[in-house]
Amino acid sequence: MNQALLDRIEAAHLRKRPLRFEVGDTVRVHTKVVEGDRERIQVFAGVVIGRRGHGINETFTVRRISYGEGVERVFPSHSPRIERIEIERKGSVRRAKLTYLRKRIGKSAVAVKEKEHHTADATAAAPTKQSEAVNAAAESPQAGAAADTKT
Repeated sequence: MNQALLDRIEAAHLRKRPLRFEVGDTVRVHTKVVEGDRERIQVFAGVVIGRRGHGINETFTVRRISYGEGVERVFPSHSPRIERIEIERKGSVRRAKLTYLRKRIGKSAVAVKEKEHHTADATAAAPTKQSEAVNAAAESPQAGAAADTKT
């Protein structure tokens, strides 16, 4: 079958707004759950450890620790059952799949470094001890000699 034809057929079922999260982000996935004749929203929160697939077959895996046990759930990205996805925290990772989190226990199992936002105001507001010593040395030569002996 022609791939262009398949893409046209799948386009009707794709999500209108693409999902804006990456691997390593901590997310809250709100899913619709049908129980009998009632429908409710269930939230699954955790770290995204992987994304795979393309088009209608795209999925993502979310992992969390529940009562000391690791729980993973795979969600289809374009499922109509997914109400919304909230990003709690942006993660900074260097891998496409975070399967190494499965071997970890405790806090290290969810420890993904948070993305840092670099701004000029943040670096100027928090000077380090070394930069204070350099500033003092620039102001007076006697203070500079004292600062050099301390470090």
